[in-house]
Amino acid sequence: MSSKILADTTARMKKSVEHTLHEFSTIHTGKASPAMVESVMVEAYGSMMPLKGCAAITTPDARMIQVQPWDKGLIRAIEKALQMANIGVNPVIDGGLIRLPFPELSKERRQEFVKTANRLAEEGRVGVRHVRRDFLEVAKKQKKDGKMSEDEEKRLEKDIQTLTDKMIKDIDTALANKEKDLMSV
Repeated sequence: MSSKILADTTARMKKSVEHTLHEFSTIHTGKASPAMVESVMVEAYGSMMPLKGCAAITTPDARMIQVQPWDKGLIRAIEKALQMANIGVNPVIDGGLIRLPFPELSKERRQEFVKTANRLAEEGRVGVRHVRRDFLEVAKKQKKDGKMSEDEEKRLEKDIQTLTDKMIKDIDTALANKEKDLMSV
């Protein structure tokens, strides 16, 4: 029983960490990355779909994202969606391509992004702690219902705390790397 609880805890904590890491990938560091725009929603064929579902997204160099729609008729809709996404870059239509040139980031803008990264990291840590709390309650209930011994509960609590510490360390490591990326010019 405790191994199932631990497995469920691990899965939910990993989801929380992965979500945080995905959020980090949307913060741009002055280097262009397809992850910054691939989830932008585009109105195509009467419904909303993510940009990566209707165009090829590439980075020909560190300061440019290139979007090539599979259907040239979507070029205006994609341009509009990129403008509405408010990513701080104006799309430029160049024939059948849309280019997104990224300017050099100012020191103030970099510090803003570091603050955003710190906020996202804290949200991730809180998510991991919520999972810990939920599963510690499950363990207490199992013990109360007589489905788990006190020793098993204590061992599970220790394992869950160890797992929590590891997941929070993963988030902190990713945050340190993101800060380093943001502050390197």
